[in-house]
Amino acid sequence: MKKLFEKHETLFCMLLIIIYLVVNSVCVQNFGYTSCVSFIANTILSAFLIVLMVVLKRTSYYGLKKIENAKQYLYFIPLLVIITVNLWNGFNINNSSSEIVFHSLTMINIGFIEEIIFRGFLFKMMAKTNVKSAIIVSAVTFGAGHIVNLINGAELIPTLIQICYATSIGYLFVILFHKSKSLVPCIITHSLVNSLSVFNVENTMSMYIAPVFLVVIPVAYAIYINKKVRE
Repeated sequence: MKKLFEKHETLFCMLLIIIYLVVNSVCVQNFGYTSCVSFIANTILSAFLIVLMVVLKRTSYYGLKKIENAKQYLYFIPLLVIITVNLWNGFNINNSSSEIVFHSLTMINIGFIEEIIFRGFLFKMMAKTNVKSAIIVSAVTFGAGHIVNLINGAELIPTLIQICYATSIGYLFVILFHKSKSLVPCIITHSLVNSLSVFNVENTMSMYIAPVFLVVIPVAYAIYINKKVRE
């Protein structure tokens, strides 16, 4: 299995991305993220990725390891600030408790899956030949992948805005992974941001001000890490 994967690593990465996008498009269009079906589907994907990494003996290689010296990363305080963005306008509690639970569990899985695929598999594969190109492709691919939301019924302008800040956050996450060798802070942040979106109250701030914040802070934090942290 390991030799087959290493021989066709690019193909495997592309297949993982396609499978993930197709599965979640089907889930969103037919069930929504607050359904137990979406939770089950993404849990299966998460389990598959974990088994794959264990079989390949690459759990640590793909970032499932603790991070060292949090001080040089400012104790990840910028990540904590990013996590709060969906709560700036208060709490939307229109969903039932079961919908909130399934949405949160689904989003925890999605945060894990996207980090492992885009920052783990894709970045590590490309970094073997060119780290700078790998960073750019990982960030841009992650951001551009959100264009699939148009197929799932999202409006054009909000989707384009989401692509912009997702690319910025993707850039920060890949820099964090590249420097620290750990995906754990990225997975936790990603999962919490996604999970708390169920409480988001949409208004002018959430539509335009928050996205600007989600572009500026990740880029500034990534630049700091690039300058201050040695590999």
